Amino acid sequence: MTRLRVACVGSGFIAGRHLQALAGMADVQVVAVADTQPERAAQVAARYGARPYGDGLHLLEAEELDAVWLCVPPFAHGPLEAAAIARGLPFFVEKPLALDLSTAQEIADRLAGAGLTTAVGYHWRHLDVVERAAQLLAETPAQLVTGYWWDRTPRVPWWPQRAYSGGQVIEQTTHIFDLARHLAGAVESVTAAERAAPEGVEDVPTAASSLLRFASGAVGSISSARVLGGRHRVALHVVAEGRVLEVSERGLTDHELLVGTGDGTEVLRSEQDPIAAEDREFVDVLLGRAPRTRVPYSEALRSHALACAADRSAREGTPVRLTGGSAGG
Repeated sequence: MTRLRVACVGSGFIAGRHLQALAGMADVQVVAVADTQPERAAQVAARYGARPYGDGLHLLEAEELDAVWLCVPPFAHGPLEAAAIARGLPFFVEKPLALDLSTAQEIADRLAGAGLTTAVGYHWRHLDVVERAAQLLAETPAQLVTGYWWDRTPRVPWWPQRAYSGGQVIEQTTHIFDLARHLAGAVESVTAAERAAPEGVEDVPTAASSLLRFASGAVGSISSARVLGGRHRVALHVVAEGRVLEVSERGLTDHELLVGTGDGTEVLRSEQDPIAAEDREFVDVLLGRAPRTRVPYSEALRSHALACAADRSAREGTPVRLTGGSAGG
């Protein structure tokens, strides 16, 4: 059996989810792990029988790999992707693609014509309940979309600083923007506002809200908040003709509200691990068992562009129109 030699740059929570999934695949061998904290890299690498590195670029120079997973904070994107492209190395990268749009666009430009297989961690797209929602909306298109990411502030030191995380809209709520694009299509314009953080070390807004206009004529809003004691609501609600869909990582509630027929509600629960599913898909594409990845870099760039547009609109206090298909469906 062919075993892919893979590595992971990053050893935090989300990297751990990917490493656990990869280690369970008979056709994958995790050979190296890198982290800027060498002790943590050594601990995680030992768990998988891999070699530890204190620097991701050094790992990419030293190892002969078939693919690499880039699971680093937003501020660390750019050089790692460029190094993988220079080596002709397929890569999986966690969202967000970067702190800003220009860095991600530069990577996309380098990828153009390179023929490399890429995938991005918009894992909601791998949920069966999201697939079902897309099927239902193909019959009755979305007219109104309302999304939420109401949560606590993540407990890592770099996150509350915009220069390192990009802010909640770019770092977390990007999942909801991606889901809205996936289910309702291209976005033409966004107008946003935010509530500034109290003066101090933290400068990531405590709340933000965006108004979207879709190319289809649908409208929507997506809000973010980071001031709670825990996660309260992370979901997308979609209103279509005679139907309301409530989509979350845990399931899909389909309220069929046709005139004269009452409320027929169907609840579908999801027991999937979408992160393992996206890893399996990427591996299968590399091994020639699947035709393409669901969210290649070029597709993820459109969702990143939308999140960046919402962030820019809120900071500048002006509407942002998305041109050139940058947030296309």
